[in-house]
Amino acid sequence: MASATSQLERVAAVVLRFMRGPILVLLSVYAIGITGMALMPGPIVDGSATQMTLFHAFYFFTYSATTTGFGEIPHAFSDEQRLWATVCLYMGVVAWLYAGGSIIRLVLHPELLRALAERRFARTVERITEPFFILCGFGDTGSLLARGLSDDLTPAAVLDSDTERIKALRLRNYRVTMPGLCADASVPQHLLDAGVQHSKCRAVVVLTGSDEVNLKIAVMTRSLNPNLAIICRDTDANHRELLDSVGGVTLVNPFEIFARQLDAAVHTPLLRAWEDWLVGDKTVNLEQPPRPPTGKWVLCGFGRMGRSLHYGMKAEDMTFSIIDTGDKPFADDSRQIRAHVDRKSLEKADYANAVGLVAGTDNDEENLRILLSARAFRSDGFLVVRQNHHENELAFNAVDVNLIMQPSLVLARHVLLYFLTPHLGELLDHLHAEGVGRVAEAVARSRFRVNHERPVLWCEGLRRMQTTLPGCRAAMGKVRLQDLLRHPSNRERNLDATALIVKRGGKTFLLPAPEFEVKAADVVLFCGTRRARQLLNSSIQNPYTMHYLTTGEEAPRGWFFQWLCRRYGIGAAAQETQQTEPLGET
Repeated sequence: MASATSQLERVAAVVLRFMRGPILVLLSVYAIGITGMALMPGPIVDGSATQMTLFHAFYFFTYSATTTGFGEIPHAFSDEQRLWATVCLYMGVVAWLYAGGSIIRLVLHPELLRALAERRFARTVERITEPFFILCGFGDTGSLLARGLSDDLTPAAVLDSDTERIKALRLRNYRVTMPGLCADASVPQHLLDAGVQHSKCRAVVVLTGSDEVNLKIAVMTRSLNPNLAIICRDTDANHRELLDSVGGVTLVNPFEIFARQLDAAVHTPLLRAWEDWLVGDKTVNLEQPPRPPTGKWVLCGFGRMGRSLHYGMKAEDMTFSIIDTGDKPFADDSRQIRAHVDRKSLEKADYANAVGLVAGTDNDEENLRILLSARAFRSDGFLVVRQNHHENELAFNAVDVNLIMQPSLVLARHVLLYFLTPHLGELLDHLHAEGVGRVAEAVARSRFRVNHERPVLWCEGLRRMQTTLPGCRAAMGKVRLQDLLRHPSNRERNLDATALIVKRGGKTFLLPAPEFEVKAADVVLFCGTRRARQLLNSSIQNPYTMHYLTTGEEAPRGWFFQWLCRRYGIGAAAQETQQTEPLGET
């Protein structure tokens, strides 16, 4: 409330500063006009001179200001009164022109617009009643992350210092509330407006392009809310130790993530493809997922991506030839060529005998040129390319490559998978260790239920599960996963969902069987459709639906029908409720 009060005071101060002069001018003009009209001699009526009262003068100027024109009252004006009215009308026109210009300047004043936007933004965030994120930065990564959060029905408050990005945010058709504010996210007041102390705020995701700004946001967030999770993009090793010193900051590096994904694609390509399928990638091929070959590779560009790939993949029986024009030191165990990528440098790198090539510079045009050079040199070979900007997606999709690494997309998908569904990482690590057979089982279960729709991952806590009918102390008995996944209107049908993980205290049950018995304290990670999520959420909160799903019987819902069942012993409900009836009751 202190933030809203401060913004209201700012708005009031701006309005008073701009409108003080026009208001004083209007009051002066009308005060002079009303007083003068009351003093002017009026016409002779019944042999005596008349004058306007102050009330009649005020009434005359009131309807004159609105251009209504009710006529000369209470009597026809004298020439003196008409002359004074003419003077006052011109004075009023000038005063209103001055006031109108001031109002226009006030409405267009950037400080007022900013104050109103901040107040509207803060009030919108205050009204959020569901868990939400704060996105600091709405570039490529922030935009992709906001779309993923919207698909997951998770709100977010967006802060960005670029006006055009906030305008673009307001034009998006999100499924949930996505308020945005053009402001510096490192200012504490703006973080408070975004809900950094809101009880429903889950985390602050820092995605700006400046390491200094990211550090300031992390420090301010930790000072304002010591318990709030902070997710920060890690781009500069010099700031890593500073961010670590803040405490509770999760650093995510898209290049290190991609290196791990490439390693997973070598060992378990189906698991790597399934991970992309879970976040809604429609281009992924689960039948024949791409598998990078092992052997000799040509690495074009030895920046952040090149170093991460070299460090992550050198243990996988891969050797590298590095082509780069920079002056940074290369890896000692690789062939080093300082030149632009062309036919001559590819020959020096022995690309003819390599299994693949990585175009990993920080320039999209250069990466596309490298791909064309590589295709001209030889038509085969596994090609991996780095796409730096999301707007160049059409050009990269038109090029025939095996893998496209888009840092913003990699980062957004990683945050969506591992922070919206934190138990998924444990499942992926388990499947990576188990091997191909276990991965194929998980993929088959999820694909069979989701079919051709976009998969939705969600964690469902079963504390709200109602397993006892109202008025009965007897519980329904065991509740199995297959009962939860039955359709509430026809238990012979199944929902389009499957359970991937069950968390019970400190225990984790991965890929549980349909007969697995769940408890009220369990947390289950489901994969299914949006409709299945809605039906499951409504089923676990309805004791009558749960009774039907577990027993196959429709329990009576009204007190009259419940009495009939107890009286005549109809259905299983009678056996349960008889335990609560006193002796001798009819």
